[in-house]
Amino acid sequence: MVRRVAVIGAGVGGLASIKCCLDEGLEPTCFERSEDIGGLWCYADSMDGGRVSVYRSVITNTSKEMSCFSDFPCPEDFPSFLPHSLLLEYFRMYARHFDLLRHIHFKTTALSVRKCPDFTTSGQWEVVTETGGVRESHIFDAVMVCTGHYQEPYLPLASFPGINTCFKGQYLHSREYKDVEAFRGKRVLVVGIGNTGGDLSVELSRVAAKVFLSARSSTWVFSRVSDHGFPFDMVSTTRFNHFLDWLLPSALTKRIRFRKFNSWFNHANYGLASTKSSNFKVIINEELPFCLLSGTIVLKPNVKEFTKSSAVFEDGTTEENIDVVLFATGYIFSFPFLEESVRSLFDDNRSLYKRIFPPQLEKPTLAIIGLVQLTGSVMVGAEMQARWVTGIFAGWNKLPPTSRMMADVLKKKPPVKRNPSERENLKISFISYTDEIASCAGVKPSVLRLLLTDPRLALAVFFGPCTPYQYRLVGRGKWSGARNAILTQWQRTLKPLRTRVVDDSSNGS
Repeated sequence: MVRRVAVIGAGVGGLASIKCCLDEGLEPTCFERSEDIGGLWCYADSMDGGRVSVYRSVITNTSKEMSCFSDFPCPEDFPSFLPHSLLLEYFRMYARHFDLLRHIHFKTTALSVRKCPDFTTSGQWEVVTETGGVRESHIFDAVMVCTGHYQEPYLPLASFPGINTCFKGQYLHSREYKDVEAFRGKRVLVVGIGNTGGDLSVELSRVAAKVFLSARSSTWVFSRVSDHGFPFDMVSTTRFNHFLDWLLPSALTKRIRFRKFNSWFNHANYGLASTKSSNFKVIINEELPFCLLSGTIVLKPNVKEFTKSSAVFEDGTTEENIDVVLFATGYIFSFPFLEESVRSLFDDNRSLYKRIFPPQLEKPTLAIIGLVQLTGSVMVGAEMQARWVTGIFAGWNKLPPTSRMMADVLKKKPPVKRNPSERENLKISFISYTDEIASCAGVKPSVLRLLLTDPRLALAVFFGPCTPYQYRLVGRGKWSGARNAILTQWQRTLKPLRTRVVDDSSNGS
């Protein structure tokens, strides 16, 4: 019987895990190596101890209603898309409300997590931590690893001949970027056109002499602001749209999607994407098209090689006098504190059952939380994972036999291993994944049942945004405020915009 649970990391996954442990009557102890909660979202000017944090100007890509904790809506006066400071404040409110901080040991690093000698029968783990130079050993019945996937920067220098041997300028990974000052007046090449590469290119274009953005794959760009000014994810991430994706042929849905993206601007004209591309990614950026249109950013193909002061591209063109190369090439995850015999059980998150459990472990007492790429908020996915996992630890939920878990992993694992900069292409449907884990946990809502008992709510659940409150309507952890949260979600979205009310009922309207 699991009782004591170690939670590694006090980011969003760690906070959700602590709370879910408490909900199930477990005893969580969280180890956080920094002095604050929030993980990646706790901004820091320096990278002390190799800690990764967001850059100063970052704003969330998913709206507050689509990425909040399922039983704790964001304050109605918070804007729909949050700067890191407001998101961190929301995390603090959540931690205070559910009294989570007393379970967190700050400035404590988890040095090792090893199976106890009797693991095959007990499922217990020995966790060695260090605080202020003092090491301590603990025994836990289960471990939840919540360190996320932004751990070690992926810097593929071998793919760029000359960057180490010839190039005399500066190069760095986006993890080291904090603000624009160090780049003022310089000619900058950004390598990688994910969300980070797009954001940093736009920001640098305001102060740099010139910004070049090197893209390898076709990239579709869309805005956080959708039709009629509503948040894009609230309009697009609905069960109705998800049903259409399932119902219609994939070729037709792709064609419809491309047509929608091109309704804003023609991506082929900008050199970003073609409807004939099979390998493509989607990023969120309202300003990138204008920067390309105004010439403050110049789009380039993949880099072939670097010379002393220039970059040579695969199309044969060269850009001279490059001062700085900024690699926005993503991250690789690693768990150095896990013993090798456990790490070897999964080479990436696609080797984990439901992206959470190493299926070959003798006892299901190790869970990896938040290591999943979704088309929506990873925060919601991490919380759902934590709810299911703690239900398993508490004995309410059961895992299938190892053979069935292995078969499921092999069935869903893509045949080709891709590098981290291409992980955007492997994102899982937000609704598909969250529903899958919710079904395992017994908390997925039934639209048909709601239609018979509460038609108004059923329509909001099916045609409205798939907000996390939907997973608090039924089952363990059911929240009495879930219905009202769903029916008032648009009010909370519009409230921060109503700082100046205009009369739209005039005769000419």
